[in-house]
Amino acid sequence: MSRIRIIRRTYYNLFSHLYDAFINLHARRDAGDTRNFLVKMARIERKPNPSILDICCGTGAVITAFAIQYSESFTVGYDFSRGMLLKVREKSGSGTIILIEGDAAVLPFIDESFDVITCSHALYELKTSARQAALKEMKRVIRSSGVVLIMEHEKPRHPLVRILFNLRMLTMGSADAREFVKGGLEPFQRIFSEVSLYHSPSGKSKLFVCRK
Repeated sequence: MSRIRIIRRTYYNLFSHLYDAFINLHARRDAGDTRNFLVKMARIERKPNPSILDICCGTGAVITAFAIQYSESFTVGYDFSRGMLLKVREKSGSGTIILIEGDAAVLPFIDESFDVITCSHALYELKTSARQAALKEMKRVIRSSGVVLIMEHEKPRHPLVRILFNLRMLTMGSADAREFVKGGLEPFQRIFSEVSLYHSPSGKSKLFVCRK
């Protein structure tokens, strides 16, 4: 493992203790609406026993929402930070979720394993090469009839949150991160045959709906 990767993992292990507080500051009452919007856009109400993978799952807000709404689903939370994964277990509804520690650019699953893949507010922190590799892996493990849902930030309006957001991007590589956040469909259209853009009810996030 490279020194930079070790530093990043250590950072996220430590940040896991503050992560939910940071999200609450940024999202406030809109956090639940954003998660519900993401779950709704999966459109799996009529699918029996759906398989769902949340990549870069963090402390598990999205994957626990799926697990609670779809109690018969096969749910997997995947993150490279053990600290984040440990926080998932503290959440209601996490008991049936399988948690796996690993790299988003190298998924340990066979082709076409999942009906739904989500990645929420995480890809902007990856370098271009790692981001493209992660998207290719998502395409590989999503089923032909499945959907990949990628949610990213709109630029925060709250002054304090905007400062924290920009500082966080600086630690990850500011120029590349900002370029991706400002970008539209093109990074996803390089990988997927069909890509649509939606905006969350709060206006704080944008959702890319990708099909194989």
